[in-house]
Amino acid sequence: MSINENNHSSKEVISTIKNIMKNIIQFSINLFSSVLMVTACYAKETTAVETDTTNKSDTSEWIQLFNGKDLTGWTPKFKGHDLGVNFKNTFRVENGMLKVSYDEYKKWNNNFGHLFYKDEFSHYVLRAEYRFVGNQVAGGPAWALRNNGFMIHGQSAESMKKDQDFPNSIEVQLLGGAPDSKKPRPTLSICTPGTRIVMNGKLIKPHVIKSKGPTFYGDEWVAIEIEVRGSEVIRHKVNGKIVMEYNKPQLDNKTLLEKGTISIQAESHPTEFRKIELKVLKK
Repeated sequence: MSINENNHSSKEVISTIKNIMKNIIQFSINLFSSVLMVTACYAKETTAVETDTTNKSDTSEWIQLFNGKDLTGWTPKFKGHDLGVNFKNTFRVENGMLKVSYDEYKKWNNNFGHLFYKDEFSHYVLRAEYRFVGNQVAGGPAWALRNNGFMIHGQSAESMKKDQDFPNSIEVQLLGGAPDSKKPRPTLSICTPGTRIVMNGKLIKPHVIKSKGPTFYGDEWVAIEIEVRGSEVIRHKVNGKIVMEYNKPQLDNKTLLEKGTISIQAESHPTEFRKIELKVLKK
């Protein structure tokens, strides 16, 4: 074999080796890319599953205080009557709604009532949808027109006196606009039967403290939230917007209220609730 032939053969071998190495490198790159794609897809699917699980967990945390069928878990207490007496069938469930009704009344006689939920709570979000319907019962006080409320951080129903009007509590007032007036009546204001609150570092003494909430007229459904964190802070929200914030809810004797009952009022105007649910918050 001549030197030229030997050089030519060596060049072919080197060329072949280069092609083989090139193919190996390309194969490795393709394989690595495929592994990255599979890993990314798996990670994405895992994240989606975890997110879905988290959402389901959040949903399952809501406690339905009202089951849409009956008053299970709730106990009425009316002024002048023993605990458990549902005076004139005021509190009832019809068509999937919890109703405060006065169709069995001839006239209002100051029989203020409250419907108490069975458990006490400290840190939670209470979410509800309500509306006012019909006319106020004859003889009802003017201030109670289109007026109801959630009493929070309240005393127990068992501890109320027989002739007591309202439980010691913070009333988150549900209020509707008068049909013949354009005067603002903001919902989610506060009333303080036997209690006080602190706002901006000052003890508030008036019994009624108006919120920045809107005024609703007619039989429109209103969605509200009440965020309660013991005595640290309480926030009222209408359609997701904060309309009032305060802290240090306390009895008149300055005892801080860290927890308490939740109750619904009966004070002379028909009211309907189609949702009442609660989520316990971590302390």
